[in-house]
Amino acid sequence: MKAIKIYLLFFLGILLSISNLDAQVVTEYSQNEVYNYLSRMDQKGLVTFHDLIRPISRIYIKSCLDSLQTKANLLTTTEKKELDFYLRDFTDGLELPTGSGEIRNTYFTKDPFGRFRSIAIHSKDFRMRVDPILQYGTYQGKDQSVTQYGSGFNLYGYAGKHWGFYLSFNDVNEKGKGIDTTRSFTPETGFSTRIAPNQKSHNYSQIRAGIYYQFKNGSIGFGQDQLSYGYGENGRIVLSNKAPTYPLIRFDFAPLPWLRFNYTHAWLNSDIIDSSRTYNTGTTTYGGRREQFINKYMAQHSIQFRIKKGLHISLGESIVYSDQLNAGYLIPISFFKVFEIQQANNNINAGANSQLFLSVSSRNNIKNTHLYGTIFIDEVRLSAIANSEKSRNQLGFTLGASVTDLGLPYLTATVEYTRINPFVYRNLLPAQNYTHYGYSLGDWMGSNSDRFLFNVKYTPIPRLKLLLQYQYIRKGGEGTLDQQYFQQPQPAFLFNYMFNQNEWFLQSQYELYNNLYITGSYRTQNNGWNQGFLGFRYGF
Repeated sequence: MKAIKIYLLFFLGILLSISNLDAQVVTEYSQNEVYNYLSRMDQKGLVTFHDLIRPISRIYIKSCLDSLQTKANLLTTTEKKELDFYLRDFTDGLELPTGSGEIRNTYFTKDPFGRFRSIAIHSKDFRMRVDPILQYGTYQGKDQSVTQYGSGFNLYGYAGKHWGFYLSFNDVNEKGKGIDTTRSFTPETGFSTRIAPNQKSHNYSQIRAGIYYQFKNGSIGFGQDQLSYGYGENGRIVLSNKAPTYPLIRFDFAPLPWLRFNYTHAWLNSDIIDSSRTYNTGTTTYGGRREQFINKYMAQHSIQFRIKKGLHISLGESIVYSDQLNAGYLIPISFFKVFEIQQANNNINAGANSQLFLSVSSRNNIKNTHLYGTIFIDEVRLSAIANSEKSRNQLGFTLGASVTDLGLPYLTATVEYTRINPFVYRNLLPAQNYTHYGYSLGDWMGSNSDRFLFNVKYTPIPRLKLLLQYQYIRKGGEGTLDQQYFQQPQPAFLFNYMFNQNEWFLQSQYELYNNLYITGSYRTQNNGWNQGFLGFRYGF
C-alpha cells in the first residue's frame, strides 16, 4: 500500500503542475482496420502515424485522418472513399454540426455526424457512445466443426475537458467438435476458459476498460488492456496480443516533436498457487481451501527518437517481478536492471527477470517502403559474446520489409523473418516467466523457434481486404533450467528439434459498415490439418 501511495502522489504532482490542458484519451481496439490504413499512408509518406505502441487514442487517430484530408488530391479514389468512411466513425472531440439544432441524444439511429450508433449522448461537458458487440462464426476442418458466438457491449466517452473512459465486454461461447481450449501454438489471443464437463463447449470473456487523464503533451491512465510493441505481420517479440488483457497503469509523454516516452506497470497472473497464503476454510465444499496465486507484475518503459522524417529508433527495458509490489519499479524513469541488482543483493534467487529491446522503423525513406527490425535481449554475456563455448546469447529478433503500390494501387507485399533463441522468455523462477496466464507476452511461437513469412495484401474496392500469406516455422525443444543456466556451450539453436510447419492462409474481409466485419478464411498446413472459417463481428 505504501508503494501505491507514493506512486499516486508522484503522478498527482504531475497533474497539478500542468496548466495547459487539452483533449482526452480513449484508446481504440488495436485490431481495427483503421490502424492498417494509416500505417500504409505513413508508408507512402502522406501522414506521420506513431503506432509503435498500440492501442492508440481515438482522438490521435482522428488527427491523422484530418491530416490526410488536407492531402486528398494525392489519394486514389479507393483511398479517398476509405478516408471518408473512417472520418464518419472518428468524430470524437468535434462540436455538433451546424443544423443539428438542439439534438443532443440519439438512440438506434444515426448520430449528428451520420454514423449509426445504438446510443449517442451529447452535452456540454459529457459525451458517451454505446454499441452492442455481436459475433458469430463457424470453424470447419479435419476433425473439427465448431460454432462460435458472442455478445456484449462497447462503451466509451468523455467527461469535462480532460477525462476519457471506455469499457468493452464480450462473452464468447464455442460449441462443437475439436474445440481448441488452449490456443497453445497460434497467434490468436489466449483466454482463461470455463470448459463444460462433456468437453464439447466452453466459455470465456474478453474485456477492455480504462480511464485516462490527458494533458498537453501526454496522458496517464488506469485500465485493463493489452499492449503491443514493435512491428510484425503475425506476431511481435516484445509485446503482442497473444496474452489476455491485464490491469495496468500507462503513462505516455511527448515533450518534443522528435521525442516520445512510454511507461507501463502491469499486474499479471502467475498461474502458480502460493501455498504460503493458501488456507483451509473450515468447510468441505470444493475442497475446503482458499487458494491464492503468487503475485506477479511487469514494468516496462521505452523512449522513441525521430532521427529524420520516417526514421524512428526506440530503446526500451522491461522487468517481470513477483511476490509483492515494489516501489522501485513504479518510478517511470528509473533503470530497472540496476535497481533489481541492488534490491536482490546480487543474489540470483532473490532477483527479477529483466529484458532490453531495440526497435528501428523506416517508412518511405525508400519510396512506398517500410523497413523494420526489433531485437529483444533476455540475456547476453557481453564478455563472451563471440566465444562459442561461453556465450549466452538468449535473444530474439524480427526483420521485415514491406512495399506498397507494387505494380497495382493498394497492392502490398511483405517479407519477414523472426528468430527466437533457446530459453528466451523463461526464468529460473517460474513466477517470473515472461507470461500472463501461461501465455507469452511476446511472440506466440516461444523460444527455440523461427518463422519465415511472406504475404500479399490487396484492396480491389474500398474496405475489401484480401490476404494471401505463407509462413514456414521451425520449432525446437524447451530444454531444462540446468541447460539454460549451466551447460557450456549452450545448446545449439533448434536443439531437440520437434517439427516444422508450412502454412498457407487466405482471407477475405469486408467492412460493410463501421465496425461490422464479414470474414471468410482458409488455412492449410503440411501436417494435413486444414481449417475454414466464415463469420461476422460487430462493435469491435
